[in-house]
Amino acid sequence: MQAQDFLVELGTEELPPKALKKLAEAFLEEIKAGLKKEGLHEGAFYQSAKFFAAPRRLAVYIEKLAEEKPGKEIQIDGPPVQAAFDKDGQPTKAAIGFANKCGVELDQLDTSGPKLKFTKHEAPQPVVELLPGIVSAALDALPIPKRMRWGARKTEFVRPTQWLVMLLGDKVVPCEILSQQAGNLSRGHRFHHPDQVTIASPAAYAETLRSAHVIADFAERREIIKTRVDALAAEQQGTAIVPADLLDEVTALVEWPVPLVCSFEERFLEVPQEALISTMQDNQKYFCLLDAAGKLLPRFITVSNLESKDPTQIVEGNEKVVRPRLTDAEFFFKQDKKQPLETRNERLANVVFQADLGSVFEKAQRVSSLAGVIAAKIGGDAERAARAGLLSKCDLATEMVGEFPELQGIAGYYYAKHDGEADDVALALNEQYMPRGAGAELPSTLTGAAVALADKIDTLVGIFGIGMLPTGSKDPYALRRAALGVLRILIEKQLELDLNAALQAAVEQYGSRVKADGLVAQVQDFIFDRLRARYEDEGIDVAVYQSVRAVSPTSPLDFDQRVQAVQAFRRLPEAETLAAANKRVSNILSKAEGVVATEINTALLQESAEQALASAVEAAEQAIAPLAAQRQYQPTLERLAALREPVDAFFEQVLVNADDPAVKANRYALLARLRGLFLGVADISLLG
Repeated sequence: MQAQDFLVELGTEELPPKALKKLAEAFLEEIKAGLKKEGLHEGAFYQSAKFFAAPRRLAVYIEKLAEEKPGKEIQIDGPPVQAAFDKDGQPTKAAIGFANKCGVELDQLDTSGPKLKFTKHEAPQPVVELLPGIVSAALDALPIPKRMRWGARKTEFVRPTQWLVMLLGDKVVPCEILSQQAGNLSRGHRFHHPDQVTIASPAAYAETLRSAHVIADFAERREIIKTRVDALAAEQQGTAIVPADLLDEVTALVEWPVPLVCSFEERFLEVPQEALISTMQDNQKYFCLLDAAGKLLPRFITVSNLESKDPTQIVEGNEKVVRPRLTDAEFFFKQDKKQPLETRNERLANVVFQADLGSVFEKAQRVSSLAGVIAAKIGGDAERAARAGLLSKCDLATEMVGEFPELQGIAGYYYAKHDGEADDVALALNEQYMPRGAGAELPSTLTGAAVALADKIDTLVGIFGIGMLPTGSKDPYALRRAALGVLRILIEKQLELDLNAALQAAVEQYGSRVKADGLVAQVQDFIFDRLRARYEDEGIDVAVYQSVRAVSPTSPLDFDQRVQAVQAFRRLPEAETLAAANKRVSNILSKAEGVVATEINTALLQESAEQALASAVEAAEQAIAPLAAQRQYQPTLERLAALREPVDAFFEQVLVNADDPAVKANRYALLARLRGLFLGVADISLLG
């Protein structure tokens, strides 16, 4: 099978940098999907595929693409033969219609089977004829939120198109796409090589553009920037902050990356470094430098898109541009420090948190009260937690946060330290927002944990209490994230808290502002529902989660300890049999009339198997009592696994529903005691 390399490159005006990588990846996947739709699968009809992406181009390279799409036979089924001909053997409308549909005469149809058939022979097709349609469809399918038009054309794309390269081998694929005629002429760097560049073959694409000062490979360009930035940082006795998103964005801004070290005045280091880092990263796309202690250095790295003969001009230009931004941050910081942080609550009293739930200051008061209660329960300082809660929203009214919203909490920490607040109080102002996302950092202090829990619980109760439940993908108050945050803090930091009691305290604070009836149970269920997905991600079967959920623990830490114990229990050889036995016991007890007693009358134990089980249950009760008191769930279940043999013997040898009502009731009591042993941990009947 003959094969040739294929290349398509669409040249444009500068593409959106935050979207470039996503667009390029989608372009590649859509072309691969188009080839697959035509029966041209990777491996069989082409060797490999990759994308190229730079500020002014999207490209896809297909290695060793088959030149021809093989022919094939397609069988088309028609109506049943009985319906195709009448009793005289004459064709019916059904037969005639099927023949017309296939474009053939009746005598060309296959009548040998129960249905009319026609075998269509599809001739081989040159791949070059398919490529324009595949590329065009791929471009139409790109994830472009808002397309634009340019000139007098009706053509739409994310940016105006400038040129189109389409080559199969060394031959141009003739076509017009997005108002551009295909050719073999690309363009080099806008400044270093503004002339057209001839692409002799797809394999020569990357090196040809490199000679024109364009590194077309996104991954290569990204690695060059990362390596050079790290090296320059080391030369400055520091390390560079290189967030992946920022690195991708900078990679999308340049065709020929040249990182350069710049500096700013040391006086700006008096400003919280998070503010400086934020403005340099978000507004200027700079890489900031930290010293060995994690403190910001008065230097940063910019990535130029050209190789200047006088790089000092580029350095000075960037230093000039960044200075006003840092000056603004300095001004806001100095202004904010002129008044104590607590006074900001006066402004927040006039800022609405939620129309039905009051002001931001009222929320801070609720968080303060609840944080004090929670802190006392988890071993923290109630007074300091309450203080932190009262200050928790103050920085929202500062100039710094007004200019840099992403610094909420961080700014509060610095202002609280300036005001002489305790260290854990100051830290709590930032830690209240933790965790900020999946897998993100948790509060380091008990005070911070208490405020974070109080803030999230207050929001959950308030929003649920006014009926604004999250639906589908809509969750404007991030209630799912709040619930997961509560769970992560309590479980991962090993903090004991009765969630039911904490929710009840939160409900009481709202008074008549919320519909209190059934609210605690509703929010509690919502929070514990989040655990299901968490455990699935950890590879824990949903049945394990359900077995614990069935016994309704109110402490997330306790819930998790039970889940881990049941997960370990499932690995024991006795687990399956005992789960089945518990299910059988559960079914039996559910059919009992009236209340099942729990006291066993030993005089009524007639069979040796029930006597043995009663003795085993009593021994197990005594053995696990101290374990249960210490919530040693795994050793508890391991001890209960020893009940397998007496349980098996009981069901093999004993008729539970005895004719004697007293004997029957006594056997029910025995089974209830047996089931109660396991229910102290989980309902393992659900494991079966």
